[in-house]
Amino acid sequence: MPEQEASFADFDLDPRCLRVLDKNDIQVPTPIQAAVLPVALEGRDVIAIAQTGTGKTLAYVLPLLMRIAQGKAGRNQLLVLTPTRELAVQVHHVIEEYGKALGIRSVCVYGGVNLEQQTRALRRGCQVIVATPGRLLDHMERGNIRFNELEALVFDEADRMLDMGFLPDIRRILRTLPAERQTLLCSATFPREIERLAQDILNEPERITVGAISQPVDNVRQILYTVAAESKIALLLKLLRDDAAVVDSCIVFMRTKSRTERVAKALHRAGIDVQAIHGDRTQRQRQRALEGFRDGRFPVLVATDVAARGLDIDNVSHVINYDIPVNPDDYIHRIGRTARASAKGDAITFVSPGEHIALEGIERALGTHLPRAEWEGAVQVLSLFHAPEEQAARKRTARRRRTLLRRR
Repeated sequence: MPEQEASFADFDLDPRCLRVLDKNDIQVPTPIQAAVLPVALEGRDVIAIAQTGTGKTLAYVLPLLMRIAQGKAGRNQLLVLTPTRELAVQVHHVIEEYGKALGIRSVCVYGGVNLEQQTRALRRGCQVIVATPGRLLDHMERGNIRFNELEALVFDEADRMLDMGFLPDIRRILRTLPAERQTLLCSATFPREIERLAQDILNEPERITVGAISQPVDNVRQILYTVAAESKIALLLKLLRDDAAVVDSCIVFMRTKSRTERVAKALHRAGIDVQAIHGDRTQRQRQRALEGFRDGRFPVLVATDVAARGLDIDNVSHVINYDIPVNPDDYIHRIGRTARASAKGDAITFVSPGEHIALEGIERALGTHLPRAEWEGAVQVLSLFHAPEEQAARKRTARRRRTLLRRR
């Protein structure tokens, strides 16, 4: 008989949490949720490593909220640190929904908005704080937050926090926290810097890895367009207007804030309903852009890598790398915005002749060549990466040559 699929009812979850899961039509845990839940429910430290979009948030929210609900009510008992405002808001939304069912109050603190409203909420008291590191330190320095009663700490998208230079802030925050606590570190990749941080802050953690970290999910169809740099905007418009492609919802990733603005304005002039999101936009502008993109009012979102990690946006049909990312991990995270929750999606990457080194790095990390699109504007872009099958063929050829030379 085939093995029966696990359900959330199989875990020792509070019935009130199960009712919220049922209301959201969530019965079957993802692999990372099924692996993390029993360990976190035991109160152990966890390192959870899985691809973006696999459900890591719910994997830690459920057990940690239950821990608070079953104990004595206090102040600031759970702290969740995230690298971006958008991810903080998203995580807080999940915590609010399940926390309300359990009678748990939470506050979300992040930069780009007025401090006073957050200050009033913190002084009223809450059990859970979701925060970005910089704004959390602002409140700590003003005496708005103390963590004497902290029971659990979560680092969400830990690798991204280190990429964004938050390590000094994280160290400062850690010095103020009780040593006796449960700590969970969630990440999509596990570079050496994360390993060192984990050794310093976790106590005999259970390391849980689900899936290939450096590989995109199977449902993403990847394709490469070689294109002259000056022809990229024309190619982008061609793809967005192609009836056969059916681009319902598309994120266009850019390398810089200025290029993001420039491309968004060019699309707007061409009659495309588009919004832009990057670090120089106010929190209100960023939130309005995301909400409009989520509800379909703006089918195209032009963004820097601020939108590459952690954001839970359903039904993104296409990701277009207008600027190819230099870091292969960023490529994985960007294209992970599509094909979420077992859906299919397309990831299209533009590459110009001067970007061959970035292309080679991505193909080397993937272990394969990205398929090239045949189109009228294609240009030659060389990648020196040799896929495994090519390497094997080269070795066979070299062996034959050596054999022939010895015979001579």
